[in-house]
Amino acid sequence: MSRSANSIDDNVSPPSKLPLKPIPGNYGLPFLGPIKDRLDYFYNQGRESFFRTRINKYQSTVFRTNMPPGPFIASNSKVIAVLDALTFPILFDTSKVEKLNVFAGTFMPSTALTGGYRVCAYLDPSEPNHTRLKSWFFSLLAGRHDKFIPLFWNCLSEFFINLEDQLSTNPPAPTSIPSLKTCHSTSCFGSSVTESLPTQNSDPTVYEAFYESTKPILDEATEVFGLKRDEACHNLLFMAGFNTYAGMKTTLPGLIKWVGLAGEELHRQLADEIRTVVRDEGGTMITLSALNKMTLTKSVVYEALRIEPPVPFQYGKAKEDIVVQSHDAAFEIKRGEMIFGYQPLATKDPKIFENSEEFVGDRFVGEGEKLLKFVYWSNGREIDDPTVENKQCPGKDLVVLLSRVMLVELFVRYDTFTIEEGTLPMGSSVTFKSLTKATSI
Repeated sequence: MSRSANSIDDNVSPPSKLPLKPIPGNYGLPFLGPIKDRLDYFYNQGRESFFRTRINKYQSTVFRTNMPPGPFIASNSKVIAVLDALTFPILFDTSKVEKLNVFAGTFMPSTALTGGYRVCAYLDPSEPNHTRLKSWFFSLLAGRHDKFIPLFWNCLSEFFINLEDQLSTNPPAPTSIPSLKTCHSTSCFGSSVTESLPTQNSDPTVYEAFYESTKPILDEATEVFGLKRDEACHNLLFMAGFNTYAGMKTTLPGLIKWVGLAGEELHRQLADEIRTVVRDEGGTMITLSALNKMTLTKSVVYEALRIEPPVPFQYGKAKEDIVVQSHDAAFEIKRGEMIFGYQPLATKDPKIFENSEEFVGDRFVGEGEKLLKFVYWSNGREIDDPTVENKQCPGKDLVVLLSRVMLVELFVRYDTFTIEEGTLPMGSSVTFKSLTKATSI
C-alpha cells in the first residue's frame, strides 16, 4: 500500500541542516579504473548490481564512479552518481546543470548519423535552436491532439484481432507485441508517413522517405519556426526513431508486463472500473473526460513508468559549484563535473515509496497522487510540464494518454490474460500466452 498523506509529507524532504560530506568513491587508476568498472557493469556484476554494490560499499546514494563506455570511445568516463529520489532532480534543473551533448552519456555519437546536425536531444536549452525545435514539436503535437485516440484505437483494434487469430490457430506458439510501435508512430505522424517508409527491397532511404512524405510538416518548420528543412527532417526522423519507436517499444511492453504479472485481482479491478465508465459513456469511443474518471487505470500507468522507466539514464554537467542533499547528507559537486542518474533506483527509493520494489497498482490513487512528484520517467517530475526551457519529453502527456487507451481497449475486450516476460538490451520483451474474452461489458 502507499504511504499515508502525513507519512508522505514527513519523509520527502531531508533536514535543512545535513552534514556536508566528501563524495565517496574513486575513479581508480587512469585507463585501468574505467576498464574495471566497465567489466563490472557489463559482466562481473550487471547493471543494477553495479550500482547497488557501490551504494552498500559507500553507505551512500551519492558516489564517484566511471560509467561505460570509457576507453576507447569516451575520453572521460568520470561521473558523480545520484541514485535517490532527492538528489536525482538536480539533473532537471537547467539553471544549474548543462545538457549540452550529454543525451547519450559520456560520449557524443557522430553527427554524421544526423546529417551533420546536433538534434534537439543533444542541445542545451540555452541554445536558440533548442527553443525553435521544441516549439515546433509542441506545435506538431497540438495540431494533432484530436487524432491521437481514434488512430491509436484503430491500430489497437487491428492488433488484438490479429493477436486472437494467432493464438487460436497456433495456441502453443506465444505471440509477441512488436507491432505496437507502429500504432504509436501512426498516431503521432499519420498513416501517410508510416505507409511511405521504405521496405527492405525499396530504393529510397528512410530519410528520403520522411523528406518526401512530411512536406506539410517540414513547411511549417521552415516557414513558422525558421528551421532549415534538412535539419528539421533529421530531427523529425530522430524523434520518430528514438522518442517514438524506441521509447514506446519499451513503454508499452513494460506496461503489459507489469499488469500481466500483477494477476487476476488487478485485472478484475481494472475491468470493473473501465467497463463502468464505458457503459456510462454509452459504449462509444472513449473521450479524454471519460479516461480521467478511470483513476486506477491512470495509477497503473504511472506505477509501470515508476518501476520500469523507459529511459533509465540521465546526465548533466554542473554549471557551477552546487550542493545536493540526499536523505542523510549533503555533498558538494564542483563546476564542470558530470552528474549521472540511474532512474530505476531513484524511483524505487525505499525512503519515499513503501514496498518500492513491488508493483502496486493503486499506489497513485487518492492521497497517493502526492507521490507523483517522485516519478521521473519523462526527464522531469510527473507534476511538471515540458517547456522550451527544460529537457522534459514534449510527448510526456501523450505517452500517458496512449498507455491508458491501451489498458482500456485491453480490458474492454478481455477479463484477464497471461504473459511470458523476457529481457532485451533496452527494456522488456513480452509474449501473450493466453487471453480470456470478456464475459460482460
